[in-house]
Amino acid sequence: PRRSARRASGRSRRTRLAYMPDIDFAFLADAAEAQPGHKFAVIGGGVSRLGGPVFPLRHPHLALVVGLAVTVPELDAEHEVRFVLLRPDGRELTSGAARIRASGPGDGGDAVLTFSVDLWNLVFETPGDYSVRLLVDGQERKRLPLRVETHEASGGPTTGPGPVPPFPPPTGLA
Repeated sequence: PRRSARRASGRSRRTRLAYMPDIDFAFLADAAEAQPGHKFAVIGGGVSRLGGPVFPLRHPHLALVVGLAVTVPELDAEHEVRFVLLRPDGRELTSGAARIRASGPGDGGDAVLTFSVDLWNLVFETPGDYSVRLLVDGQERKRLPLRVETHEASGGPTTGPGPVPPFPPPTGLA
């Protein structure tokens, strides 16, 4: 006769849950300012398309805004949060990672840790479907599509350095 999933000793296998924060929200914006534990400010949130008349296209600034949902068992544990911006062919355009340790009031409630990442002077070699992948502790948790298109030039010739994002980095912190 077949044995059940229980061991012959009668003890069931115990599984240990690996606690991992989830991504409550994530989006691209023209600019954002976020300080952990406070409100965040966003200009032009929900970016999913970019374009320009010529390629390679240099985009002066994007902000990646992330809200990391942290439950009580995940507090005071270190976690790696990583983003990867992929080209249409799947090769990496840019990436970044940080180790975070979320702490909370200890009142038994969950928390959302909000942060933003500034992406300066991105160069898109070709039009196409790019993708931002967000990973927590090595596991992909969210994908953000980014369509980069060819647009006709509007207006006339421009002079000067081009647009300046609304939240320039403080001197020495870029």
